[in-house]
Amino acid sequence: MQARGLIMSERRVTGLSTAVIADLVAELGPVWQARRDAELLDRPRRRAVGAGAKYKLVFVDRLLATLVHLRHGVTHDVLAC
Repeated sequence: MQARGLIMSERRVTGLSTAVIADLVAELGPVWQARRDAELLDRPRRRAVGAGAKYKLVFVDRLLATLVHLRHGVTHDVLAC
């Protein structure tokens, strides 16, 4: 099982049920993506399309890391593991 599935299935890790996490993803995902797209369009392009560093964490993983951090107050080193 992937780490994401384990985190979502264990309520003790985030403090939220899988349904609540799914609702958060459905509600916040499009808003986050729209804000990210607006940031990219706001400034002049310095690199070619698709160039540059890629995200290592997709939105769902970022949300889960935030929830774990807020619930347990763990350091960034622990979250990186």
